[in-house]
Amino acid sequence: MNTADLRRDYHRATLIETDVDASPVTQFKRWLGEAVKAELSEPTAMTLATVGEDGLPAARIVLLKGIDAEGFLFFTNYDSRKGRELAANPHAALLFHWVELERQVRVEGEVSKASVAESDAYFASRPRLSRIGAWASPQSDPIPDRGWLEREFSAAQERFAANPDSIPRPPHWGGYRLLPTVVEFWQGRDSRLHDRIRYRREDPDWRIERLAP
Repeated sequence: MNTADLRRDYHRATLIETDVDASPVTQFKRWLGEAVKAELSEPTAMTLATVGEDGLPAARIVLLKGIDAEGFLFFTNYDSRKGRELAANPHAALLFHWVELERQVRVEGEVSKASVAESDAYFASRPRLSRIGAWASPQSDPIPDRGWLEREFSAAQERFAANPDSIPRPPHWGGYRLLPTVVEFWQGRDSRLHDRIRYRREDPDWRIERLAP
């Protein structure tokens, strides 16, 4: 197999300046709704890219859990690698890639912790075993083996066995919100002449411009 020969043309849709909303949040919700309607397997999956104190980038997939005028909301372990990197440098980038729709959305902005109330409410909505897992796993830290993790999980189950429906949120776990300063919508087109529409924040408004593919 020669990976250089693997290619496809894109021709599902177009993206024109007059078709997009004045707000990137509204435009994103429109595209997300279309991804959900198309029954994509993980429409809220997004790549989260951060940079640590060493200046080196890192990326991983997380799930979007909310979107409004205040930004893009996700949850994780504050002590994880991503949490430590966001503490050192509270700027990040997100990437949504909806392959079946031949679309991407890129988001850049500043990240801050979600409120305690938001984190508590979302944690309480998670499945019970996921809440136990948040207590059991020292995310991103080296561990001896799989058996160690399973023993920690069992110990956490025992800890909350007396009141299995009331598992508090760990202090090291909660939400982040990325407030966008740049949002780019990418629609695949024929001949690699893709449509790229970028929003740049110019408080209190957004400037909309087309980028060369």
